[in-house]
Amino acid sequence: MTAGPVLTGTILDRILARTASDIAERRAAVPVAALEARADARPAPVGLRSALAGPGVAVIAEVKRASPSRGVFPVEIDPPAVAAAYLAGGAAAISVLTDGPFFHGSLADLETVAAVAHARPNPAPVLRKDFVVDPYQVVEARAHGADAVLLIVAALADADLAALLRAARGYGLDALVEVHDAAELERAAAAGADLIGINNRDLRSFDVDLGVAERLAPRAPEGAVLVGESGVFSAADVARLGRSGVDAVLVGESLIVAPDRTAAVRALLAEQD
Repeated sequence: MTAGPVLTGTILDRILARTASDIAERRAAVPVAALEARADARPAPVGLRSALAGPGVAVIAEVKRASPSRGVFPVEIDPPAVAAAYLAGGAAAISVLTDGPFFHGSLADLETVAAVAHARPNPAPVLRKDFVVDPYQVVEARAHGADAVLLIVAALADADLAALLRAARGYGLDALVEVHDAAELERAAAAGADLIGINNRDLRSFDVDLGVAERLAPRAPEGAVLVGESGVFSAADVARLGRSGVDAVLVGESLIVAPDRTAAVRALLAEQD
């Protein structure tokens, strides 16, 4: 079993270095005690894992403004309006990119989306999708309305992964633990992850292969809820991943650039109607 981050000289390394610098600045500006007070004032989190565990393949629809590989998306993005459109189309949950330097996201995006998702008669969970490497980011996520955080195995040593899982659960948050290969899946299982994202994108080449999820899903721990990430563009893709044992898909780019985002979510779910 590898001990943790094995990627060097990649975009992930650059993101993690910038993330560490940004956390230090935010910690100096907003102490943990202030975040904890805000977190304590929030209603109880909405369960992401439970929202995805029902019949069929659920959709986590993502609010994102840009990506390192594609640049800034050439569309107007008003996060709460985008979230409302996704939910109207049947999305089970919303993911919000909060990384600023590389994805042009923000904690303000998270907070405005959470206000929309939680105001519904049946509140929808909101995932803070960022490069979480420090417990500060976990309480920060809770303070700004997140119900779950993303933990990327490739970015974390085993001890840090376990510690961040404990921190998330301590605040009542689910943790989507992202893996890219069999070794990372083994590490996620050893840490006790029960909500696992299988990313079909190679972090080195950015190539996407849905076969990654097809190969890894049968090897996941019994009872784990599985999320297929990257490379999902159609109902056929959703059905294909569903046949492999995936419980949900996380979809970003193909939805954010769609002219009718509500219809685009419905189209992904069409073969399950």
